Amino acid sequence: MKTAICPGTFDPITNGHLDLIGRGLMIFDEVIVAVAPSPKKEPFFTLDERLRMIRESVKKYTNVRVETFNGLLVNYVKSRRSIAIIRGLRAISDFEYELQMALMNRRLDMSIETVFMMPSEEYSFLTSTIVKEVASFGGSVKQLVPEVVEKTLLEKLKIMGDI
Repeated sequence: MKTAICPGTFDPITNGHLDLIGRGLMIFDEVIVAVAPSPKKEPFFTLDERLRMIRESVKKYTNVRVETFNGLLVNYVKSRRSIAIIRGLRAISDFEYELQMALMNRRLDMSIETVFMMPSEEYSFLTSTIVKEVASFGGSVKQLVPEVVEKTLLEKLKIMGDI
């Protein structure tokens, strides 16, 4: 079985992420969505909230698992007997950073490949940051995120008094 890891903070998961996961499943037998706690990034959602939203969003797939990881991504990839890391490239601005990370991961473990995938055109601009910003100003994110994310985001913003 060929397994790929789709790592990220997913703060929150977007339809762009789901597009990438679906594209990954056309190549790999299984995709593990690996959620990084990322305390340095100061995520808007707690790790538990992110895991819940992701699990709800991917429940239609029988061959997608959702897990957390700490430490070096290549160590996590090896521990899951995975053969690849899936990364999305939206624009040229993503490429330089992603290339550096892929080359460092290759230096750390040459047996792990990084697979770069382009999102559907409709999601080529989409980031978790944009979703949070639009929602915080009262804009609709209905077609940008799964329903569970929209609901959780709006509830959290109301509690915080941001909308």
